[in-house]
Order: sequence, then structure tokens, then C-alpha cells
Amino acid sequence: MRPFTLPTLLCCCSLAASASAAEVQIFAANKAATKTDAIVEAQPFVASVAAERVTAAQRVARSTDRVAAAERAAAIQSISRSTTTFAAVTPTASASTKSSAPITPAAAAKKQFTYTDPAGQRSSAEIVRGYLPTQIASPLAKIDPKIDPKLRRAATIAEERARASTRRRCWRYVKEALLASGAIDSYPKTVNAKEAGDELVRSYGFKRLPIRDPYAAPVGSVLVYYKGRNRPGHVELRTKDGFASDFRSKTPDRHALLGVYAKRG
Repeated sequence: MRPFTLPTLLCCCSLAASASAAEVQIFAANKAATKTDAIVEAQPFVASVAAERVTAAQRVARSTDRVAAAERAAAIQSISRSTTTFAAVTPTASASTKSSAPITPAAAAKKQFTYTDPAGQRSSAEIVRGYLPTQIASPLAKIDPKIDPKLRRAATIAEERARASTRRRCWRYVKEALLASGAIDSYPKTVNAKEAGDELVRSYGFKRLPIRDPYAAPVGSVLVYYKGRNRPGHVELRTKDGFASDFRSKTPDRHALLGVYAKRG
């Protein structure tokens, strides 16, 4: 084996070192080129991502503008709907303007209006010439001291026993109230209510009062109504603030009044 001298070894080491340095330089150059290529290759991708972000931002801005515009339009429409248009009012004659036609003394003195009801009987009603806010529409019944007080007791009994609605037994309830109060001493025999007045006059001493307005009937009086030829009619007692039979009411029966009957005390 050929021995190596020191100069030879130094030469070999220098050659190896120079070779290694050259390789390192070549590797570094390759790495730099690779990084440059990667950066160059990535630039289009980055640019495309940036462009997409810009496009997305523009779309969001446009959609926001559309939503804002839609909200403004809806608000304007709602305001226009809620806005009331006031038309000019043409002055007209007041409803409360009094007529210029003079009222004759005869018309001014007349207080009752006379008319003929469907049954052919003459009736009358009070003439109201103005608005009276304190006037009672259904006046309370008056107490006639000349009438038998037992009839007032009969009216109270009938009102206590009456129901809220009719049971078509008006004459029966009135009979029982008159008998319970002592106004009559026996039970009436007639069946139809329209016959009540005739039987009370004929058998129990009642009198027909000259009254045509049911509201003017005194407390305890018996009111008889006619409803038709083939119908039984209706009968009721006048109470202090209404009328009572088998049911109680604030208003009288709407049919034709045959008569108001009472018994003297």
C-alpha cells in the first residue's frame, strides 16, 4: 500500500472541502429557485382569492343596499296607507236650525195626538215638542187613593211571583194574585184573558176606568188586551214601575188595549 504524505493529505482535504462548498452553493441556489417558483406559482392563486373576496364584499354591499331600499319602500307604503286624506267640508245647514214657519196658537195648545189603532179604536199620545233629557220615558205609576188598597197588594204579589219570560198563563197568575190579596173572594171562571174585564165587572164589582194609556193606569189596576178573534188575549197588573202577570216587564203589551179595570175601596 502506497503511503500518503502530509502534503498529499492536505491537498485531498482541500479538494474535498472545495467540493463540499460547491455542493452547498448548488443546493442553496436550487432551494432559492424552488422558493421563487413557488412564490411565482402562488401569486395567481392569491390574486384570485383576493378577487373573490372583493366580489363577495361587493355582493354583500349590493344586497345590503337592496334590503335597505326595500325597508325604506315598505316604510313609505305604510306611512302612505296610514295617512288620512281630509276632504274639504262644505258648510251645510245645521240640523238643529229651527223652522221659520210660525206655530199657530191652536197647534201650540195641543198636547195630545189622537189616532186610530189597528183594532179600530181611537188612542192618543203626548206630543213632544223638544228634546228633554230629564224626561222619564216610562213614568212611574201613580197611586190612586180611591182604588181598593188590596189591588196594590195584588200587584206586589204578581210581581213577586212573575218570571223573566211568559209561560202563556197570564190570566191564571193574575187570578191567583187577586185572590191571594183579598181583592176578590172567589176564583174567576173565564178561560180567555180577553174576557177578564167583563167578568171582573160582572162578578166582583170592578169598574172600567176612562184610561187609554197603559202608563197612566194606577198601581193595582188590571189591564186587558185584545190580540185577535181566535187568540186568548192578554191581561196584566200595573205595578209601580212596570207590568206583571206570569212575567214582569217594564213596558206594556204591544197589542190593542181593551180597557183598564179597578175596584173602588
